[in-house]
Amino acid sequence: MKNNFEKKKFYSFDKNYSSNVFFKTPDKYREIEKFSNLSEQIITTGSNFSYSPVAFGNGSLSLILKKFNRILNFDSEKKEITVESGLVLSEFLNFLLKYDLWIPQIPGYPFITLGGAVATNSHGKSCGTHGTIRNSVKSILLFHKKHGWLELSEKQNKDIFDLTIGGLGLTGTIVNITFRLSELKQKQFTTTSNEVTSIKDCIELIKKNNFDDTFIYSWNRADNEKDFGKGFVFKNIINKNSSKNFKRLPENRKNNFFLPPFSLWNKSTIRAANIIYSIFNKFLKNKKNEEIEKVIFPFFGKENYFNFFGKRGFIESQLLISHKKLDEFFEEFLNLYKLHNPIIPLFSIKNMSGKQEYLRFEDNKLCITFDYVNNKLNKMFLNEIDKLCIKYEVLPSVIKDSRLNKKTFDSCYIHAQEFRDKLNSFDRERIYKSELSKRLEI
Repeated sequence: MKNNFEKKKFYSFDKNYSSNVFFKTPDKYREIEKFSNLSEQIITTGSNFSYSPVAFGNGSLSLILKKFNRILNFDSEKKEITVESGLVLSEFLNFLLKYDLWIPQIPGYPFITLGGAVATNSHGKSCGTHGTIRNSVKSILLFHKKHGWLELSEKQNKDIFDLTIGGLGLTGTIVNITFRLSELKQKQFTTTSNEVTSIKDCIELIKKNNFDDTFIYSWNRADNEKDFGKGFVFKNIINKNSSKNFKRLPENRKNNFFLPPFSLWNKSTIRAANIIYSIFNKFLKNKKNEEIEKVIFPFFGKENYFNFFGKRGFIESQLLISHKKLDEFFEEFLNLYKLHNPIIPLFSIKNMSGKQEYLRFEDNKLCITFDYVNNKLNKMFLNEIDKLCIKYEVLPSVIKDSRLNKKTFDSCYIHAQEFRDKLNSFDRERIYKSELSKRLEI
């Protein structure tokens, strides 16, 4: 049967996992049904920008929905739009912004698919006030090999609707999505930066400025113990006096940069980059106007940051931490930092809002992101951080961390077993599987 499939090597975005994958690329609805019957295990694949192997796996047929990229219905008065799940984010926004509409939960890279964003319950820099993408999802058209075509919403098949958003593609193939839209008349943001000298000052400033129409996040140093936590807090506020016109968002970008065999990020290069960046922001105007694409897609055009990690890739650890337990967590974190001396190029903080359910990475907590060089010493350090996550009820993001194990996952995601039970009840054969779901035994 596999002679009927196409085959190529898929990589997770962090480069921690790769697999030779059999795939099909349907362009008709009946082909989704047809191709789903060609394999005992399936998983849906979008643009394949997931940090961890959420959308492919050894032994699973990947259904690539890049040809399902149409806008099916749009109602500017009701502020609703129905799109196919293979539509990429930049094309989606290019259409909506002409009508002064958008969804405020914009993930940080323009070429991910909307189906992938819903399956991972993605968020952007406004998650402190607008939460995750599920707050904008009205309904979903899902295909399941055994159950057929299902309409999902708060009123129809609600249990499966709740399992599907943030369900990592394990309930079936998300084909269409209807979004509730919000107004965005101005397409420019006013950006301010404030220097901070400690983690405590950084967090206080973020909490103080967390209000509607504001994207707020930090850039912090972690290259040495003395300067740990120093950095800048950036605040993006919609400029209500700016023009309605906007420059079209990018629709394609090829990353042809040669990946070095080893990481170019080390203690010396990170320290040098951080010093240069600090000087740049100190002497930059405290306030400036920026186009929307620079605000919502901060890493677009800066892909070399990831390329510098080399062929071995990187490890991203994204954590949700309660404000009440933050001091204790960081006290132990810094003790471990002194002991292991990990190599961390990037460290960032932002607020998150929402309610943690099932596998969703959301809660009314602080979201802290670390990027690590992928080496043995850093993995040993992260194994110790896993213990802290369990101890302080910290939630690690499963879609960002390719090394997270089942023990840590089950301890931190208190609703994980409930998700398994409901998923097994819906799909007893567990047809939809990825490498991530196998590793975490979801």
